Amino acid sequence: MTAAPPAHDNGEQNHQQQQQQYALVKRAEDEREDIFKRYELGLDPHNVVDSWENPTFEIYHITDKYGFMHDSRLPSSRDSQEVQRTKIELERDKKWVKMLNHWPPPQDKLHKRVYKGIPDRMRWPAWKQLLNVQQSMDNNVGVYARMLQMAKENATETRQIDADVNRQFRDNLAYRERYSVKQCSLFNVLNAYSIYNSELGYCQGMACVAGVLLLYMQEEEAFWALNTLITDRKYGMHGLFIEGFPKLTRFIEHHDRILSKIMRKLHKHFMKHNVDALLYAIKWFFVVFVERVPFSLSLRVWDIFLLDGDRVILAMAITILYLHKDELLRLKDMDGIIEYLQVKLHKNFGYSDDDAIQALERVMKKLKDLKLDVPPPAKTNEFPTRPLGVFVAADLEKKTGRRRDYTDTEKQVLTDVITRQEQNAIEVQSTVSYETSECATGTSVASHGSSETMSLEDNNIHLKTANMLQNAPQREMLLGT
Repeated sequence: MTAAPPAHDNGEQNHQQQQQQYALVKRAEDEREDIFKRYELGLDPHNVVDSWENPTFEIYHITDKYGFMHDSRLPSSRDSQEVQRTKIELERDKKWVKMLNHWPPPQDKLHKRVYKGIPDRMRWPAWKQLLNVQQSMDNNVGVYARMLQMAKENATETRQIDADVNRQFRDNLAYRERYSVKQCSLFNVLNAYSIYNSELGYCQGMACVAGVLLLYMQEEEAFWALNTLITDRKYGMHGLFIEGFPKLTRFIEHHDRILSKIMRKLHKHFMKHNVDALLYAIKWFFVVFVERVPFSLSLRVWDIFLLDGDRVILAMAITILYLHKDELLRLKDMDGIIEYLQVKLHKNFGYSDDDAIQALERVMKKLKDLKLDVPPPAKTNEFPTRPLGVFVAADLEKKTGRRRDYTDTEKQVLTDVITRQEQNAIEVQSTVSYETSECATGTSVASHGSSETMSLEDNNIHLKTANMLQNAPQREMLLGT
């Protein structure tokens, strides 16, 4: 019979563990303090910046109106169409100024003007009105400053936020230089919000959302705009970013439902090549199409999203697939389809912004007619359950910055993908064919496909999906780590 270890040995072991934990917490606190100091120094010459962190400018010849740089030359003169577009936008600026001075306008007038596109110079005041930013600031005086101060002392996501800030919109003049004003604002907003919404903390997709807001807003304005997008039921982005991504799952299931009913041929094509919506729609849903379509078009979608809410995301996803379905049907493997949707459309969408938005409006109307425009109701886990703005101390694991194992909820994401693919493969039946509808093009085209059931191909059909989800960066983007 083995004798129990002496009590003093257990005490010594516990003491050593406590000392190790204290050392890890102290290291994490020192690291957080050092990172915050660098952002507080900002562009001060004494701030040490590695040479690789500031990309050079010499390969770029043109900067667009949004501040993004391109490896192409600026035309020597403006053509007549560009001159005409400038005149039209100036006239629309005047109309928006008048409308913003008499807010709120009639709903039909607002709808018409938002779908035409908010003039870029008017996005700052228009977005603030649509998101009730000033009201949030007036109702929460001093809260943002307090959250930021608490973040300096207690934030546990600072290292990850710093890394994400350093790669967000680095081809845009506002974010190009390390520790620029906008980089510092983005860092502050994300750290402060990780304290304000302790249940959510921080997820990588939030950096892109806040980054877009900061292109048009000041720091505290962007904080409250981000909070509206996350907590307001009209937008409900909390459910996209919270552990387990319940809204992402719900939206993708409804996306599949729409696709199987009104674009049956393309849906069967995706199933045949093991293309799950999760693989191409993550950034569509997480950041409302930023970095997946040209930035000018994503801004137009954002305008409509801020007006009409999250149903716009589902409709735009279907619009993209419909407009490009012929090319997608010609692609015969998963890698080619994913590259087309994730990379090529961002470089060349193939349609003007106006044409794409007109198609989106028709798709939204058609989905509403079919009662498919709104997904099943959200569950309670898609919205905050803890009070906002109340500090909750982090556990030891978070304080030390130790990478935790994935929870059962997170691991379930992959299982849900495979289950959904199996269900889709045996349910590719419909009584409505989008190919015969007029919602996107305005003209009737020939019907394609049949209602026959597609069978599962083999036991390895989900292998590529599993590999992609288990690989960084896809895994990081999905799981918010």
